[in-house]
This record gives sequence, C-alpha cells and structure tokens, in this order.
Amino acid sequence: MMYPLKPLSNDAIPAALAKAERYRLLNEPEQAESICEDILAADPANREAVVILLLALTDRFPHSDGHLVSRAQELAAHLLTPYERAYFGGLVAERRGRALLERGGPGRAFSAGDWLREAMELYELAEGHGPHGNDEARLRWNACARVLNAHPELAAGEYERTAPLMLE
Repeated sequence: MMYPLKPLSNDAIPAALAKAERYRLLNEPEQAESICEDILAADPANREAVVILLLALTDRFPHSDGHLVSRAQELAAHLLTPYERAYFGGLVAERRGRALLERGGPGRAFSAGDWLREAMELYELAEGHGPHGNDEARLRWNACARVLNAHPELAAGEYERTAPLMLE
C-alpha cells in the first residue's frame, strides 16, 4: 500500500525551509531532504529548497554508494546563474572526492583526486562569474588544493577529463 503525500501549503514554506536547514545542521540530511521535496512539490522554483536539498544530498556522500551524486549534479545544473551552477557543481565534486578519500580502498585515491580536480575547475569557472568581493569559490579551490598537496597519492600526472561535465 502506498501512502499519498500531504501537500505543504505555500504559507508554511518559510518555516519549512528553516526546519530543513536545522535538520541539516543536526546531521539529519534525510529529514532535510524530505522537507525540501515537500517544499519543491509546492514551489518547484524555490532556489533555497534546491540548495538545501543539494547540500543534504552531499552530506550523505560519505555513506552512499554514489547514486546520490547524479541527483546532486542535476540540481546544481538547474540553478539559475552561471556562478551558482559552477560553484555548487564544484561543491558536489569536492564532497564526492572527499567522501572517496575518506573511504579509501583500491582505486579510490585516484578517483578522489579526479573529483577534487574537477571541483577546482568548476570553482575557477565560478570565480569568473561571481559577484565582486565574493571569494567563496577561491576559498573552496584553496581547500581542494590543500587536500591534493597533502596527499601526493592523489596526483594523476596530466589531468584529462574523460567525460563531459553535466554542468556545461
């Protein structure tokens, strides 16, 4: 038996957004995801719900088999501005790389390095589209560079992307 979902009223969206963010901060990303899905069912263009959902999905990367990555990439690709698409696409790649590095195992270091380098490329792209005085993308780029510098096993020689970015 399937239970029909109860729709969220538009008046409840601001409080629901605050609750979704709170659940993320309490390390309960599944709850945040559920709330964001309800918000997006009521208001499909709600940017804040999309961003919280994307971040909640990336919060689960360390414990996921990777199936959440494409959903997070899709959300990033549909953000409105080139800056947001590149920045949040970079965040998805960075968090995937960090999750793979954390797990370890055969071939994971090389793959983690690929994801981190992809994140850096996207952060550089975001830098070119960001508002003056916003160095968020530069800070994230530096964080990736520090991880790569601290882990020489992540080096891949001449890095070449083998698949196109879904965000381009």
